[in-house]
Amino acid sequence: CTGNGICKCRVCECFPNFTGSACDCSLDTTPCMASNGQICNGRGTCECGTCNCTDPKFQGPTCEMCQTCLGVCAEHKDCVQCRAFDKGEKKESCSQECMYFNMTRVENRDKLPQPGQPDPLSHCKEKDVDDCWFYFTYSVNSNGEANVHVVE
Repeated sequence: CTGNGICKCRVCECFPNFTGSACDCSLDTTPCMASNGQICNGRGTCECGTCNCTDPKFQGPTCEMCQTCLGVCAEHKDCVQCRAFDKGEKKESCSQECMYFNMTRVENRDKLPQPGQPDPLSHCKEKDVDDCWFYFTYSVNSNGEANVHVVE
């Protein structure tokens, strides 16, 4: 019974919060909780502690990643700019507002992570305060950690 129940006459009697023939399905919805407080970001169902995203545009552990939605790049642009280049609108508040992602610098655009990796990935091209283009990728791994790769 995968440690979540007691076997009686070859049938698992599951402890509270577990179900399934082998008690291997958790009824705990905590892992499905999105940052906005909704189960699976309101775009999926929580099954055995894992989100099953019903809106095909959304993916990731809590259905919060959207590759085709506008906004992933724009939303993180100011924080990437201040962390990577020490400039932009959030320069003064960078250490308070922009420490929510891991940042890796790469030499050129060829060194940015490419699609096909397990984590949903957004490729971004944004203009900085000096009207110059800068390039970065934004992804969230299965642990919910945000990772940014930015071209120096």
